[in-house]
Amino acid sequence: MSDIKNPILVLDYGMGNVGSILNMLRYIGANADVATHPEHLVGARGLVLPGVGHFDRAMESLTRSGMADALKLAVSSSALPVLGICLGMQLMCKSSEEGSVAGLGLVDAHVRRFNFSSDSGLKVPHMGWNKVIVQRKGTVLGDLIDIPTRYYFVHSYYVTCENTEDIIGNTHYGLEFVSAFQHGNITGVQFHPEKSHKYGIQLFNNFVQSLS
Repeated sequence: MSDIKNPILVLDYGMGNVGSILNMLRYIGANADVATHPEHLVGARGLVLPGVGHFDRAMESLTRSGMADALKLAVSSSALPVLGICLGMQLMCKSSEEGSVAGLGLVDAHVRRFNFSSDSGLKVPHMGWNKVIVQRKGTVLGDLIDIPTRYYFVHSYYVTCENTEDIIGNTHYGLEFVSAFQHGNITGVQFHPEKSHKYGIQLFNNFVQSLS
């Protein structure tokens, strides 16, 4: 950890594109650093929870390190703004069909697996560029309601929200799924903004500006 005062932290628990996200935040001029221990969350300005890999292994890593409890405490008692990316978004849900371990439960949502028929022509994982339709203004997705923006996806599982008011972005791939949600200070995106060029840069800018 550096001595930057009140940085935006990227949580490193061994399962995410930490370097790419850190570089993107610094590219847009944000004070950003890496969090590897629960005590690093104290005084943070915001947190990015990345994730690539298996749901259960990610939750077990967060729990074993003490990060799961520290994150839930920071979100509830300190209202720490959190941005979950890809698996990071899914970890904030209650459960996932990818495993049997409970999620962080920060949002009333669940994770399902894409299940397409063999004659659908649709491959799993869903991989590549796809459109996100913004459902609500004033979020990391911007204010252009119903104007699609393009982001890069790589995932075999998708989120379903119990409360429709939490949905801020939808995407279609065989079915319409939640590609972004926001519940209070908790935001999740299924795509990879760090791989999404100008749209990803704008999303990180929106997140940083929301913290000021």
